[in-house]
Amino acid sequence: MGAVSTVTGMNERYNPFTGSLVEADLDAPVPAAAALGLEPPRYCEQCGRRMIVQVSPDGWWAKCSRHGVIDAKSLERR
Repeated sequence: MGAVSTVTGMNERYNPFTGSLVEADLDAPVPAAAALGLEPPRYCEQCGRRMIVQVSPDGWWAKCSRHGVIDAKSLERR
């Protein structure tokens, strides 16, 4: 997931696990469970909004009201 260009022309990216704005030169902290692939993102990286998340035995999907759906399989292809 990349950065989104805002009206002012700045690129903003949000931490998908905390929803906080990520500084341009700093890496966002990633919880240990998320680093192992056990925790799905809870916030949209493009806008920071809380997403609807559904976890199943074979994966997960998350839906942002503004930016649509992502799932575990789509992130594996990157």
